[in-house]
Parts: sequence; structure tokens; C-alpha cells
Amino acid sequence: MTTTNAMRILSSLGVEFATAAYPVGDEHLDAVSVARALGVEPEIVFKTLVARNEKNEPLVFCVPGPSELNLKKAAQASGSKRIELVALRELTPLTGYVRGGCSPIGMKKKYPTWIDEIAMAYDRIYINAGARGIQVIVSPGELCRAAEAVTADLV
Repeated sequence: MTTTNAMRILSSLGVEFATAAYPVGDEHLDAVSVARALGVEPEIVFKTLVARNEKNEPLVFCVPGPSELNLKKAAQASGSKRIELVALRELTPLTGYVRGGCSPIGMKKKYPTWIDEIAMAYDRIYINAGARGIQVIVSPGELCRAAEAVTADLV
């Protein structure tokens, strides 16, 4: 299995994590499909979404796979007037990651990051490892530390 930048960062911080791989084809797999491929509950597989606020500043949000990011709650959590998700064509230039392989850890630049507070209800959650087909399994507290993220009500 490939070692990704996100995995290297977790290791360098002394974070305990496991990995899980799943097959990827040509089509995009959403987080619920990834959970199905891994045989785990979709609620513990978190997806990483990148948005911009009214000042055009990039912001990162992680929410459970079956959930939609509530843009009003995300704006409130980030102290923004409004936010909108970035266009798919902006994802790689902003983050260094491709769709289906975006991790909140190890982006090209450090962006403010929020993780939905429900993550703290689980011992371990799945989050993309920075490549399509690989997830890291990590405690939510350690994910917050590694991503320099805070929790908020986002869904």
C-alpha cells in the first residue's frame, strides 16, 4: 500500500492509526459507497469538503458520509457571512489532492479546518488518507490534533 503524505504526518506526530484499502475504478465513489466497500457503518466514514467564504478564503470541513454540509452552520462555525463549496476544478490546485482522495491532513497549504462534532461520539473514524482507495482509521481527537481542526455542529 502507498504511504501518503497524510500518513507520514500522522506518523511524525506519533498518532496511532490503521489503514483500510478499497478498490477504485474510473467512477467517483462517495463516502457511503466507500463505507459499503469497507464493510463499515457509513456514519463513521467522514468526507472532506473544501469551501470558500465571502473573502475567497479556503476552508475545510469534514462531515459524516451520509450527511450534507449545512452551509449556514459552516459559515457560523467559521465566522463567515457565507460559504460555498469550491468548484471541482479548484480542488487539486488548492489542496494537492484529487476528488475522492482529499484528506484534511497534508494539504498544499494549511487551511482552517472543522470536523463535525458527532465525530467525538466515536472511538475511531475513517477519513481519506490522501489517495483514492485508502482511508486512515484514527481517533477523532488525534485527527483534530493532526489537522489542527476544531469541532462544530456542521450538519
